[in-house]
Amino acid sequence: MKKTIIAAVVASFAALPVTAAETTLRFGHVGAPGSLFEATVNHYAACVAEKSGGKVEVQTFGSSQLGTDKELLQKLKLGQVDFALPSSIMSSVSGIFGVFEMPYIIKDRDHMRRVQDAMMDKFQSAAQGNGYHIVGLAENGFRHITNNTRPINTPEDLKGIKLRTPNGEWRVKMFQQYGANPTPMAFSDVFTALQTGVIDGQENPYAQIASAKFQEVQKYLSVTGHVYTPAYILASKKQFDRHPSEVQAALGACAGETQTFTYETAAQMETDLLDVIKAAGVAVNEADKDAFIAASKPVYDAFAAEVEGGKELIDAVLALGQSS
Repeated sequence: MKKTIIAAVVASFAALPVTAAETTLRFGHVGAPGSLFEATVNHYAACVAEKSGGKVEVQTFGSSQLGTDKELLQKLKLGQVDFALPSSIMSSVSGIFGVFEMPYIIKDRDHMRRVQDAMMDKFQSAAQGNGYHIVGLAENGFRHITNNTRPINTPEDLKGIKLRTPNGEWRVKMFQQYGANPTPMAFSDVFTALQTGVIDGQENPYAQIASAKFQEVQKYLSVTGHVYTPAYILASKKQFDRHPSEVQAALGACAGETQTFTYETAAQMETDLLDVIKAAGVAVNEADKDAFIAASKPVYDAFAAEVEGGKELIDAVLALGQSS
């Protein structure tokens, strides 16, 4: 098989010369080797080294080496890590981030760019109000369902299926609405839980599915695209504010450059990695997205009712998708 774009990127980073740094920053994430998260964080580290003239080194720690997403959020505040790359779990930081958990609310990456440009101040304010600083956005991607019970064509097919979800209340509510039995679980525990039958399935972008080798322990992949999850290059506000202005500028500029890289890489991976999953013998089907969209209205209604300003948030994000 041809060398994937990710392998080429990782190899190029490994070849970079090592320089003595004045500042060393630790970046923890849950992505496995070969994942979009790994490529994103490695790109960011290389960019910071270049823009700082080697004065700032970002050390990367994947595969939950420094903790789960939940633990990394705590460690940021304690100053034990400098960056993390959370995605769905951000809805536990502030209800406002739950808008990205609404099914089918983000249509494509251009739509996400417009939401970011128009609404980032709102999300940054929510993060900073809880002690964090969003350095920039990357992505986790468009999510699909794998399981060992049956192909999922409509929400009714999820009835009774034990499905791992991230630790975010809206993903749980969504799959409860669809009839599944959602089980929040740390990403690092999912492979073993699938292998041993503790859970029947999970939902993730192709990049996470393939890099974590879920195709080795799953029979069916149903292309639902039910949620697009951004990822957040996240720091502690207190720690970030301590950096000199030129370091802050480099960290921010590299987040922007990394987002562009991540979007391009993710689009390529959606093609390459679906082939990898199919080659492992997983049966792939296109789900009835209209049926899922129709079943999602109660989730939107609940968000509008339970989150302050929730309806306005939903309306603003949907309006920015009109020109996609």
